[in-house]
Amino acid sequence: MKEQNTASTIRLHPISTPLSVCKVADYTGIEIDRPLVFTGRTDEEKSLVCPSTLVPANATARDDGWRAFRICGELDFSLIGILSAISGVLAEQRIGIFAISTYNTDYVLTHEKDFGRALEALRDAGYVVEDPAEDPE
Repeated sequence: MKEQNTASTIRLHPISTPLSVCKVADYTGIEIDRPLVFTGRTDEEKSLVCPSTLVPANATARDDGWRAFRICGELDFSLIGILSAISGVLAEQRIGIFAISTYNTDYVLTHEKDFGRALEALRDAGYVVEDPAEDPE
């Protein structure tokens, strides 16, 4: 039987790099191999989340001023409700999120003005919030 994941067993790692959420015309000019660069494509749009310093010239829309934290560890696909529980804590505080998932883990972005309050609410809910370290370049 798998160990239950409760707030006190989940570590959150704040990321210090300011991020932007963008719409792009195409993916040219994107430094895809840089850390913290995420792309998403549907039949309707091409999106990009990246460090604000890396927003390409062909961005057709951009929203700056985002910060993120990583849910630490590799999250097995059978784990249920981790992101839901975190977003619920933040929704109670009226903090909007933008979530990104990779194969191994999830990232939660909030507007920078809400970031400190978000981390504090999560600490109060029992999550372990790590001290931020320098992000990889």
